[in-house]
Amino acid sequence: MTAEAVAERLAAQPAPGRRHSPSSPFEAAAPGLPRGDHDLNPDFFDPQRSLTRAAVLVPIVAYDDDLTVLLTRRSDHLHDHAGQISFPGGRLDPVDADAEAAALREAGEEVGLDPGVVRLLGRIDTYVTRTGFEVTPVVGLVAPPLDLTLDAFEVAEAFEVPLAFFLEAGNRQRHSRVYQGRERHFFAYPYGERFIWGATAGMLSNLAEVLGAR
Repeated sequence: MTAEAVAERLAAQPAPGRRHSPSSPFEAAAPGLPRGDHDLNPDFFDPQRSLTRAAVLVPIVAYDDDLTVLLTRRSDHLHDHAGQISFPGGRLDPVDADAEAAALREAGEEVGLDPGVVRLLGRIDTYVTRTGFEVTPVVGLVAPPLDLTLDAFEVAEAFEVPLAFFLEAGNRQRHSRVYQGRERHFFAYPYGERFIWGATAGMLSNLAEVLGAR
């Protein structure tokens, strides 16, 4: 898939607020709900819960002959999602005009990504996490070469995965763990020694649907 094909697929999506792309299997499981950890765990969704707004940048690095997804591994000491693989991002601050501004600001703070090399393409589905965040994923094409400076307090490492890996439906797995006495189901993309799961895997699954995963 080319960078322009990605841009065209994102541009063709309905306005933010849609439930899912037409190929999503989750509407039957959780009709009318936003996408989130409750897709596979319907009892996780609490309509009365107050959610914290957040945004992430989904950075697709556009090399001449390949597209990759830039991901980070969060530091082990963080309070939220410690040690997990994630996109650059965080809570919306009062200084942020919108989710796009927050995603670019957080990417700059966490990995030193210059907003001038990012071409924003649009949003995919908002994702509600079990931990109480309402996350807006903002997709952007990033012009290489990458010149990253990691915030050592928040980010343990940054790495890239070929976009094509996420577009192969067979690479998405479904796992479960017992958490606080309850079985929790989640998607995962094992990639080499790395285990991409939870909200990040859910958002990557949505991206793959939008881009026409095989």
